[in-house]
Amino acid sequence: MRALFDGLFGDTFNTLLRCDPEEPLYLPAGMQGEGRHVPESELGYHRIYLARGFFSSALHEISHWCIAGARRRLEEDYGYWYAPDGRDAEQQRAFESVEVAPQALELLFHRAVGKPFHVSVDNLELEVDRDAFAQRVMQRAADVEQRGLPARAAAFRHALAGVWQQGMPLEQAIAHARPLLPAVGEDGRLA
Repeated sequence: MRALFDGLFGDTFNTLLRCDPEEPLYLPAGMQGEGRHVPESELGYHRIYLARGFFSSALHEISHWCIAGARRRLEEDYGYWYAPDGRDAEQQRAFESVEVAPQALELLFHRAVGKPFHVSVDNLELEVDRDAFAQRVMQRAADVEQRGLPARAAAFRHALAGVWQQGMPLEQAIAHARPLLPAVGEDGRLA
């Protein structure tokens, strides 16, 4: 997963996918992040940290990145609000309203690799209507698929499907997905 993401977005969006032993996090280029040691060679890159190397965590964190606009990608964790497990009902509704979009992309990414998807309500202390949230996520995924995925999400899903469904070598899947991205200048940055 890391090689696929880095190969597709390392030079085009200056962004790398990395593993973290603790919690997922997004750090813009130049930011160390509390308690993290970032190798000097990677400090100039934006970095998506996934939790403990879990496959689904990677797809989830990449989904957030695919939705975040250019301004948000310059803020730690995209500047989003987050309250940990134990949210009250009002906080849970706010969490779900923010999470429906990335989880819809995550569902589409899971389909691209042929793996089951399970919504995350991320709250063990409150009775949550998981089925209702799952329906909202599935409806959003259908809407996004019908309208067309954002460019980064479309390219990533295309590359995932190339590797997992069509058996393409990594480099070939990346090459086939790149035309779905915006134009890149000679310096490797977006034109």
